[in-house]
Amino acid sequence: MARFKPALIFLLQSIVVGLAVAFVVVLVRPDLMPGVAVARQPASFADAVDVSSDAVANIYTKRLVQDPAADTERARFRVDTSFASAVIIDAEGYLVTNYHVVATAAEIRVQLSDGRITEPVTVGVDAETDLALLKVDLGELPAINLGSSTDLRIGDVVLAIGNPYGLTTSVTQGIVSATGRGLLNLVTFENFIQTDAAINAGNSGGALINTNGELVGINTAVLAQDPGTEGIGFAIPVDLVRGVVDQIKLNGRVIRGYMGLLPDDMTSSERFAAGIESGNGILLINVYSGGPAETAELQVGDIILEMNGEPVYSQRQALLISASTRPGDTVDVVALRDGVRFETTVTAVERPDDPQ
Repeated sequence: MARFKPALIFLLQSIVVGLAVAFVVVLVRPDLMPGVAVARQPASFADAVDVSSDAVANIYTKRLVQDPAADTERARFRVDTSFASAVIIDAEGYLVTNYHVVATAAEIRVQLSDGRITEPVTVGVDAETDLALLKVDLGELPAINLGSSTDLRIGDVVLAIGNPYGLTTSVTQGIVSATGRGLLNLVTFENFIQTDAAINAGNSGGALINTNGELVGINTAVLAQDPGTEGIGFAIPVDLVRGVVDQIKLNGRVIRGYMGLLPDDMTSSERFAAGIESGNGILLINVYSGGPAETAELQVGDIILEMNGEPVYSQRQALLISASTRPGDTVDVVALRDGVRFETTVTAVERPDDPQ
């Protein structure tokens, strides 16, 4: 036994040393251990900014506004200068910004990241989503990569790039606080990304990017009910931007379908009273005279349960479905009237300039 004692001591010493080394490795570099997956966040988002910031331009606008202090009988006007942002979406020189940035501007100037300044051409606008498409002729330009807003999750890190208060190429960081935000009464068709990345005056029309530097939204507005409101900003999702841009390029404007109805949300108690056990259902509070919904024999007071086989839960959802149609498209509707379930088909027409 005595002759095996040195070997046994050596074996025990080796085990102790091995365990100590393994402990240190797990503590300091757990990623080196086989089978151990370690989630790492980038220490910096500089790479994302590098690949996208050159595609964010500054917008300077001038407007003639009436001086409120002037004598109303001799109205005087002054020139109001504003800052905003725009995003280059392709190398040919197309830029996206907000409609409210250019809506009443007497003069618009675009300054690129390399310092060049020019006056853009307004290709088309869409007030109902607060988007405008501009075009500049300065040769090939650095275009941003378009991501997908559908893939965004609450908690994803996002960066806002813009021109707040004239401070060019300013970057703020936050997370996606919510998606699909509506009922804000900002535009007709609301489907906003909510973020706590700081958005200030001049950020309108700027880029909301993900950590890969891809465009996921166009920064639009902040919720400022009082001076203490912070961290609530909104961006138009890039998937919506794509569709608007494609239509403006093709038609000079956005052509939408129109169903001629006005829905309203229902409370759970209203659904219960109507005998609806599921959570879907919206109430028709207006059916416009001579419109497609009236032609399809829908009436005020009907409850729409489904549109094109999709359960409808909210007014916003119904409006977005309606807006996604083209003139001539049909929408199969399942509805409830006086407790009786029925089906009808609405054929969309082109949305009028004044859709009532």
